[in-house]
Amino acid sequence: MPPSLDLKEFQDKLSTHFRPWQRSFQFWVRAADIYSGYKAFQLRVTFERDAQKQEAMWERQHEVAAEKIYNMCSDLGGFFLKIAQIIGKPDLAPAAWVRRLVTLCDQAPTTPYHVIQVVLEKELGRNVDELFERFDADPIGSASIAQVHRARLKGDKDDVVVKVQHPGTQDLMMTDIRNLQAFALYMQKTDIKFDLYSVTKEMEKQIGYEFDFKREADAMERIRRFLYENNKKAPVRVPRAIRNMVTRRVLVMEYIDGTPILKLEDEIAKRGINPGGKIAAAAKQNILKSLTLAYGQMILKSGFFHADPHPGNILICKGSEVALLDYGQVKDLPDSLRLGYAKLVLAIADNDPIRASESYRELGIDTLSKCEDEQNELFKLAQTMFDTKLPPGVTMLQPFSEGSSIKKVSVQAFPEELFSVLRTVHLLRGLSVGLGINYSCAEQWRPIAEEALYRAGRLKGEDLKTKRHRRGLFRR
Repeated sequence: MPPSLDLKEFQDKLSTHFRPWQRSFQFWVRAADIYSGYKAFQLRVTFERDAQKQEAMWERQHEVAAEKIYNMCSDLGGFFLKIAQIIGKPDLAPAAWVRRLVTLCDQAPTTPYHVIQVVLEKELGRNVDELFERFDADPIGSASIAQVHRARLKGDKDDVVVKVQHPGTQDLMMTDIRNLQAFALYMQKTDIKFDLYSVTKEMEKQIGYEFDFKREADAMERIRRFLYENNKKAPVRVPRAIRNMVTRRVLVMEYIDGTPILKLEDEIAKRGINPGGKIAAAAKQNILKSLTLAYGQMILKSGFFHADPHPGNILICKGSEVALLDYGQVKDLPDSLRLGYAKLVLAIADNDPIRASESYRELGIDTLSKCEDEQNELFKLAQTMFDTKLPPGVTMLQPFSEGSSIKKVSVQAFPEELFSVLRTVHLLRGLSVGLGINYSCAEQWRPIAEEALYRAGRLKGEDLKTKRHRRGLFRR
């Protein structure tokens, strides 16, 4: 007698098989709608001569597009939540996009506890009740790849965080990113003269790494040790992994109590402090200073750095101490790129277009000029791409604008490995704009870049002394 057919199991298998195709179809239909809407609008707005009316028309168009982008990212979830984090920043996207997309930071869907329990017990080899004194069934946070629960291990007095992967997300994420790669190829041939495809290839590599929590635990410990060894007091707190409780899909680490940076204003007001006053301003300056120092040391001194400083990964603890979470995305720059970037940092800090052009060539950034004043436009592009301080008169990047540097200077080749630096700088800029502070990370990183080049024999001791003496930074 033939085995009976389980209809539900058959339907589930069929749904799983066709799900990537369904997601691809949904992405292309929605992306085409958003893109064609902007292209049609660009033609329509040219018939309006009044500048104020044009601005109002653009604002309405951005609001319409923001709602469509929000719905696409929210409905599809997964990888598209990461895309929302990247583009939903005050320095990069229209204000209407930012207002809508910022709310997606903490809206990743959660996996039911009974499913999480199965993953935990399979990975750790024991029942949850045998391992934990207490395990909160409701997650304290959920992202595109995993969710985190607060718990306490048997025999311990301190709480821990248990990070558990959502089952079945990796294949879908790879489908999403390949769709994005195809869209990037089209965009760089038609509208944005920038090597977007290389950027998406680096994203594909980094996301693949994020599904290995053993790698994440090793990265977390390496960065933690580096920051503690190179400072009297580490500029940021890094969680400590519980080494005997780490697998590819489960990561147990110390719990750090703090306020998410996105809720900092509310916390300041709750404590009776004027959010616009001097005390609040000083606290924000200290927060940004700590993050900037940590990243300057990681990128320029070590080359191994946390490559995902979006607001959801930053906690503010007592005394304005900063905790940096989630080490799934890290990057290990080869020395050639690390030192090449150090040279570019100095060129930007010293306002030197000639050295910036030389650094671009050394880094392997291939550009093609479409304007007469190539050197200055290339320098503006370098500032926009690799510094947190926006160039004079620029409030946000507008790749479709005819006046943008990306339109005037086409970036034909961009090293994949530099994307993580680029993204990190842009996320830091987004944080600074959100905190209401316009500052230059290049200027803050100048001493670190000089030290890195000096240690590598690329900067003579006398030159270093002269530079620091002129700035009043030379230490006797």
